Amino acid sequence: METTKDTIKKEAPAKVKVARVRKAKVTDAVPHLRIRVRAYEHKILDASLKQIMDTAARHDAEVHGPVPLPTEIKKYTVNRSSFIDKNSREQFEMRVHKRLIDIINPNPKVIEALTNLSLPSGVNIDVKMM
Repeated sequence: METTKDTIKKEAPAKVKVARVRKAKVTDAVPHLRIRVRAYEHKILDASLKQIMDTAARHDAEVHGPVPLPTEIKKYTVNRSSFIDKNSREQFEMRVHKRLIDIINPNPKVIEALTNLSLPSGVNIDVKMM
């Protein structure tokens, strides 16, 4: 038996390319509330989060979080005097603490209870339905 290059190429099995299937995200199918809470003081922020989570737990809602987001720090530099002391300055900073809570598949009772919730002043809440 003679083997040549032509016969070897013909006998080799052809490679089959398999297309990759990407999995769809399941989180898009389930509606959920995304609550983003911001405050200057972290103690008041944590107390507000506890109220929100207790309200959601009372109405049997599934809660993910709270997730701490990065603290936003705003720094300000100010001259100490108005005229002669240019090199003498003061620095001030404002810290904005942020947290994120997801409520999965909320029912109307949970939404109503969260809208009637009274939170302390200085706490900013952004609610999105996703």
